[in-house]
Amino acid sequence: MSEIARTGEGLNVRGWHGRGYLPHFDGGEIVQSLTLHLGDSMPQSVLDRWKRMLAHLPEEEMDRTLRKRIDAYLDQGYGRCYLRDERVAKQMQDSLLYFNEERYRLYAWVVMPNHMHFMLRPLGEHRLAAIMHSINSYTATKANRILGRRGQFWQEDYFDRRIRDADHFRSAKAYVENNPVKAGLCRTRSEWRFSIAYVGNDGE
Repeated sequence: MSEIARTGEGLNVRGWHGRGYLPHFDGGEIVQSLTLHLGDSMPQSVLDRWKRMLAHLPEEEMDRTLRKRIDAYLDQGYGRCYLRDERVAKQMQDSLLYFNEERYRLYAWVVMPNHMHFMLRPLGEHRLAAIMHSINSYTATKANRILGRRGQFWQEDYFDRRIRDADHFRSAKAYVENNPVKAGLCRTRSEWRFSIAYVGNDGE
């Protein structure tokens, strides 16, 4: 694993202009932490209610609190949890890795039962919006085919957060790798098959 993947040194975060939770900022070659979650894993009504409850907070604090609530909610495993099917989880992982080092540089990933986290930096002229549309559309089609189902697979939108600096990079990467442990799905991060910690054989 490269030095930048371990530490985040040398990350280019210039060109970022702050935003709320949505819409997304497509800032070129900027590392972002992203989350896709299944269509039935997080009711929009819950998210809307939380936003109303937290609206009085400063934007940054609201954003941070909302993210924590969303992560905790997803980790409880609501919905059909289609990604628990190893055939589907492997397809998700393979799809993320397919364009690594071509359209983007992938620094971390984990496929959870009802969502997946990953960190990437778009390369060259490839834009984040196009990358995410491709990942979303392709994996949904493949997963539905494997499961013999039709209809919405992912939630329509994704969550993103730009990585500010090397410390933020390390903490975000650690969160991704340790998510299965935090959710009570395994004892150590290296046990979770569909993650960088398993494939990369990262120790504890």
